[in-house]
Amino acid sequence: MLDKYRKCVGMMILNNNNDILVGRRLDHPSGYWQMPQGGIDDNENPEEAVWREMMEEIGTNKAKLYKTSNQWINYEIPKETLEHLPWGKIYIGQTQKWFIFKFLGKDKDINVETQNPEFSEWKWMNCNDLVKNAVPFKKNIYQKILNEFTELF
Repeated sequence: MLDKYRKCVGMMILNNNNDILVGRRLDHPSGYWQMPQGGIDDNENPEEAVWREMMEEIGTNKAKLYKTSNQWINYEIPKETLEHLPWGKIYIGQTQKWFIFKFLGKDKDINVETQNPEFSEWKWMNCNDLVKNAVPFKKNIYQKILNEFTELF
């Protein structure tokens, strides 16, 4: 069943106040916020993928890897959303390895207007607001990550 889930990475990027970097997706008009994430290419391991995805999604890698999740977390994506994804006919969802980073740059270093932008805007969000502002099918994932790294907050 795991081959029905696209392998990807997620990143929780924390600033000095332990607020979390989130963005609004360009391709989803819902208004929900999400943490950066992306697929693992065939020739990559998860840590290589997360650094590449960070550059692709927020235009900087001025961060220090703090912790890696000890679990892979699966989630299913609603059919109506899958229809709009290039890999939506292959997979029913994603399995994610999560990485926690401390952001070392300045806010001006973050640029979501990358070559292939995924976010229309970004901001720092308090951990207490993360789950309630996430797209419904990611709420459980975000809660699991917050629970695993509860000592950070």
